[in-house]
Amino acid sequence: MTRIFDFTRAMVRTPGPSAVKGLRAGGGPDPDFAGLLSEHAGYVAALEAAGIAVTVLDPLATFPDALFVEDPALVFREGMAVLLNPGVPSRAGEVAELAPALAEHFEQIETLAEGHADGGDVLVMPGRAFIGLSARTDRAGAKELARILELFGLATTIVTPPPGVLHLKTACSLIDAETVLATGAIARSGLFADYCVIEVPADEEGGANVLRLADRVLMGSGYPRIADLIAGHGAEPVPLETGAIAMIDAGLTCMSLRW
Repeated sequence: MTRIFDFTRAMVRTPGPSAVKGLRAGGGPDPDFAGLLSEHAGYVAALEAAGIAVTVLDPLATFPDALFVEDPALVFREGMAVLLNPGVPSRAGEVAELAPALAEHFEQIETLAEGHADGGDVLVMPGRAFIGLSARTDRAGAKELARILELFGLATTIVTPPPGVLHLKTACSLIDAETVLATGAIARSGLFADYCVIEVPADEEGGANVLRLADRVLMGSGYPRIADLIAGHGAEPVPLETGAIAMIDAGLTCMSLRW
C-alpha cells in the first residue's frame, strides 16, 4: 500500500547567484553562495538516495527565491497540480516559469484565481489539507485553494498559526499518517487535535520543518533531540546541512515538489 510520503519523483530548481538576496523576515546577512549550492546539492543527493528520480530545473536569475519551488505550486501523485499565487509580489512571476515544467508531468493543472497562497502554508495529511493564514497566504487565497483541493477529494481546514510563524510548515511537519512534528506553540494551539503531535524541544524549534520520504526523514543537522524523536517514532533521521538555506528563511519541504 502506497503511503502519503512514498514518493518516486521530485522537482527542484538549482539556486542562482541571486539566491543569496532571497527574502528573509528578520533581516540578517546574506548566505555564502558556495554554501547554498553545496547544501542544495546535498539535498538533491538525499532525495536520490531515497530512491526518488529528481528533475532539476535551471536557475532563474531574476527570481532570487525560485529555488523554493513548493511555494508557487502544489502537486499530487494522482496527476494533479495547482499553480498558486505567492503572497510576495517579487515571487509572482515564478508561477509562469514553473508552469511548463509541471505540464510535462501533470495532466490536470488548476490555477488559483483569487487571493494569495504559498505552498509553505499547506500541510497535506491523508485525505485532508491544513491551510495556514500568514503574511504570504490571505483568507481569499486560502478559501480559493480549499475549493480547488476539495475537487481533488481533500477535506480542508483553514487555520491561524500562532504569531511569529512565517509559513505553517515552518513550525510543523508530517511525520506519518497520524503524526505531526510541531513547535510548542503549534502543539498547544489545538490545530492538530485529531492527530498525535510530537513537540520539538524549545531550544530546537528551528528544526521543526522536516521532510518524510518513505522510511527516512530529512532534517536539519544540529538538532540531536529531534533526531532522537524521529528515530523513536520508527523512521530514520537523515541530518543535512541547512545553515545557509536557513539564512533565507527556508526549510526542507520548500525546496522540492514531490509526487
